[in-house]
Amino acid sequence: MLYPNTLEQKLGFDKLRERLKELCISSLGQGFVEKIRFSENFGMVEKLVSQTAEMQRILELGENFPSQNYIDATPYLKRASIEGMLLTQPEFSDLKVSLLTIRLCLRFFESQEADAFPILGEYAKTIRVEKAVTDAIDRIIDDRGQIRDSASSELSRIRKRLISEQAGIRKKLDTILKSARSNGWIGDDVSLTVRNGRMVIPVAAEHKRKLRGFIHDESATGQTVFIEPTDVFESNNEIRELEYEERREMNRILHELTAYIRPFVPDLQKAYGFLGLMDFLRAKARLAGEMGAINPPFENRQFIDWREARHPLLHLSFQKQGKKVIPLNIELQEKQRILIVSGPNAGGKSVALKTVGLIQYMFQCGLLVPMLEGSSMGFFQNIFIDIGDEQSLENDLSTYSSHLTNMRHFLSMANKRTLFLIDEFGTGTEPGLGGAIAEAILENLTKSGAFGMINTHYTNLKVLADKTEGLVNGAMRFDGEHLEPLYQLEIGRPGSSFAFEIASKIGLPKAVVARAKEKLGTQQVNFEKLLKELDIERRVFAEKNIEIGIKERKLTKQVADYTALKEKLENNEKKIVNEAKQKAKNLLSDANQLIENTIREIKENKAEKEKTKTVRTTLENFGKNNLKLAEVTESQPAEEEYEPEGGDITPGSYVRISGQTAIGEVLSVKGKDAEIRIGDLKSNVKLNRLEKVSRKTYRAATGDKGIKAAYRGVDMNERMLNFSFNLDMRGKRGEEALGLVDQFMDNAIMLGYDELRIVHGKGDGILRTLVRNHLRGYKQVAGMYDEHADRGGAGVTIVKLK
Repeated sequence: MLYPNTLEQKLGFDKLRERLKELCISSLGQGFVEKIRFSENFGMVEKLVSQTAEMQRILELGENFPSQNYIDATPYLKRASIEGMLLTQPEFSDLKVSLLTIRLCLRFFESQEADAFPILGEYAKTIRVEKAVTDAIDRIIDDRGQIRDSASSELSRIRKRLISEQAGIRKKLDTILKSARSNGWIGDDVSLTVRNGRMVIPVAAEHKRKLRGFIHDESATGQTVFIEPTDVFESNNEIRELEYEERREMNRILHELTAYIRPFVPDLQKAYGFLGLMDFLRAKARLAGEMGAINPPFENRQFIDWREARHPLLHLSFQKQGKKVIPLNIELQEKQRILIVSGPNAGGKSVALKTVGLIQYMFQCGLLVPMLEGSSMGFFQNIFIDIGDEQSLENDLSTYSSHLTNMRHFLSMANKRTLFLIDEFGTGTEPGLGGAIAEAILENLTKSGAFGMINTHYTNLKVLADKTEGLVNGAMRFDGEHLEPLYQLEIGRPGSSFAFEIASKIGLPKAVVARAKEKLGTQQVNFEKLLKELDIERRVFAEKNIEIGIKERKLTKQVADYTALKEKLENNEKKIVNEAKQKAKNLLSDANQLIENTIREIKENKAEKEKTKTVRTTLENFGKNNLKLAEVTESQPAEEEYEPEGGDITPGSYVRISGQTAIGEVLSVKGKDAEIRIGDLKSNVKLNRLEKVSRKTYRAATGDKGIKAAYRGVDMNERMLNFSFNLDMRGKRGEEALGLVDQFMDNAIMLGYDELRIVHGKGDGILRTLVRNHLRGYKQVAGMYDEHADRGGAGVTIVKLK
């Protein structure tokens, strides 16, 4: 239930309805806009909003969804269903192009995965446009909307004769025209023309007796007459008869075609209902795009949990002016159902109230809503509002009487499924009495379990909200130092009206302000003063909290860096010791082996002096070389420095195996395993055994400094097989898209391609601009341009490489 009847106008939904009509392409979609109604059925709301969200996704992805020829042909079909009626040539032309649009829509949904667009896809399956119908129309009507010569053999014969007769009469008239021109009866610039469907010659009035024939017309000035020469009179009659025959034959063809499509009229009418819905949903999706609207999670219970909600109309208006709306964060739950908002006049209370009402209303009308991801929508069966001056001379109602009439309806009809909104609660009568009545009404509304938002200046209502379960105070923030509204809603504390401060700023005499404070009483003055001081202190502490938060994050990072460095040093120490032990073991083994071999050779050669001397020299050299190796090992750092790098390990990352010095490149990641390449060796390693390192570290470890080094370990044949010159990045975000472009360009340049194709979709052109600006940074790019209109147009960029 909605109350009052003027709710749409008071909230401003009528302006959104007008904007939707402007965004529709045809009267079909505008008809759906007229039928928009607030729904009290949860399932219906969910379906309507989901349909809009699916269409929004279609438009955002830049899919090739039809955007023209949404023509309303339902009046033609209604007439075609009547026996004996026929549709005209222009009407069949409209049918032809609009049925093509319907078939393109259906073909789009047929080409998608079953779960891509579940609601619209299922609906599309119920629509039938028989190919026989479109083929029959296409056989008769050409692409220019004219009846084809081949529509019938008789029509073809008539048109051939007509062309022949027209050529013959034109030949005769040209001869007569030349003769008249040579005799000076007509000027050199005069040519043949048509009057009353007959070909005639314009002749100067003074020479009209010199040319035998029938005068059909004269110019406005009377200086020129249009004569049909006697020699072509019969030929013109013949042409006129052929034109009558052509018209009769065309009517016969159209009559037969109308009769042919008559049995299909019910299916076609349903198809045009589908076409109208597509136009309507496109308009809703485009409006959502203008507002930055989303489809938040929707639950069948009463609550409000919105993050950065924006007034839709204010957002659209500010957008044109290049300004931004200050968003609203609001949460109403079971224990805090009714929000009492206070604060100074012109502080944004009424806008906040209308934002809540309009967003809830438009969502339950099937529109997406302008708020941030992370928000959630509740469901209300009733929306009651009391906004504005409802003074009525006809019913002899004052403003206050009108408010009380609304309150009577609220009190009798409000329940747990109701959302009510009251602006300037209790005003319009003596403040003491008005405050008391307002408090009593509020107590009853609280008992009803309804959800609501109330704007007020009454202190007694702020006090009641502070001590009553189900109520919560809220304030429109105000800069108490500079006396300027901030237009931000803060839930949990009441707001001050700042009446005395604003009065002083405007320039009222100080004595008047002081006298007013005396009359008000110290209790109320102290209350307002306390609210003002609390607001200033809250802002100071908020700034301090931000500074402390920054320092804490900095300290946490430094502790983490210290811990990581400590662990690294400890691991390096263990590694150095283990490597030294292993080298010593290997050195001892080699020495023993050499000594044994030396002894054996001395024995085998029976201590020949020369041979013994040679073997002894070899042994001495071995000792000197290992001594130098030990000195070099001691003089060099124990371990190479590795620059760690944060972030997840993805294909293309450079990694080091924990506990080893080997560094490689990640080729692919599958689950908890990664395929890496170290030199020419490929291997599968668990992700938890890998440490991500910087590109600088990788180059230092592999000696990767030139082009040849860059290609080391690259399987060129495999890369050529897997590479495609076409890159589809629709639906990607900015950073992710540019990363794909870089990888794509690296491979293309390496493999020597001279032309590439990047599919980014049309949308608002943001991704297209981002990609092209990025590509201009490549010196290998010779130029860029749009793909042919038949193959994607502005949704595809062709890249020419040097």
